[in-house]
Amino acid sequence: MLKEFKEFAMKGNLIDIAVGFVMGAAFKEVVTSFTGGIVSPLIGLLFDTDFKDLRLKLQDGELNEAGEMVGEVYLEHGQFITNVLDFIIVAFVMFLVVKGVNKLKKKEEPAPEAPAGPSQEDLLAEIRDLLKK
Repeated sequence: MLKEFKEFAMKGNLIDIAVGFVMGAAFKEVVTSFTGGIVSPLIGLLFDTDFKDLRLKLQDGELNEAGEMVGEVYLEHGQFITNVLDFIIVAFVMFLVVKGVNKLKKKEEPAPEAPAGPSQEDLLAEIRDLLKK
């Protein structure tokens, strides 16, 4: 069983997938920092607030004995928009990567055509004629 697992784990495709997964996770961190550190503040200038902190209060809360506000409910659309931007950036970069890889792949040469010769019907007619003799 251990030998079988080792053969499975060492297959080229599995290792490629693992490397791609690790690189994808690292790339997502780069995109998240780009969106959070560059894109969000620039968009936040338009709204005069930190973009990630955009939220809409749906319900007011109450003060408890400790003087803390409890029971407030917010719709946090700023964080959602940030995550959508992250997704769009990652999807666009993956599109570019796939497009680049497809250009680098060798174009498959068309299969050579079958040699020109008599058709199947001609061969059958010839066999029929030979059998008549």
